[in-house]
Amino acid sequence: MTQIQQIIGHCDKRSKILGGIERWEAHKKGILHRAFALAIVYKNYYILQHRKHPVFDGVFDITSSSHQLYSNGKLQDTLEAAKFCLFREWKINESDILGEFKLKGAIYYKARDAKSVYTEHEICDIVEVRLKKIPTPAYEFAYGSSLVTKGELANKKSRIYSLLAPWVKVAIKKNLI
Repeated sequence: MTQIQQIIGHCDKRSKILGGIERWEAHKKGILHRAFALAIVYKNYYILQHRKHPVFDGVFDITSSSHQLYSNGKLQDTLEAAKFCLFREWKINESDILGEFKLKGAIYYKARDAKSVYTEHEICDIVEVRLKKIPTPAYEFAYGSSLVTKGELANKKSRIYSLLAPWVKVAIKKNLI
């Protein structure tokens, strides 16, 4: 996967934006930055993405995670960034969305990826969107996807839970998923 240069929001622990930082520099140095995780819900199921990415490759994400990006000197709004991510990483149409994107809250976490040189250190907004049909992942971003109930997702003794991305476990603990 090509590592495209993007400028993301460097922030403090109160989520105050301190300026922009190149995404890969932030991840290599473990610098705190803004991010979001997008939880896609179909009926009573969460859609897990089997993540294909240089950072935490192969983990299960809920459903996609990315960053608010700087454009023309301005940082993207979280919901705008989440919508862009949804259309980029999942094959859906605007008409497939039920209701509005919902900002559920934010989490703070820091986790080093044991399989790479990268560290996630983020204030991560949790966004939820409901869909009318099960989407197909864009395979440049995912190895595949699965449907799980909230109970299956939160079962700490399950194989699924053991494979979740660190930020998903924090969001579950904070009851944002």
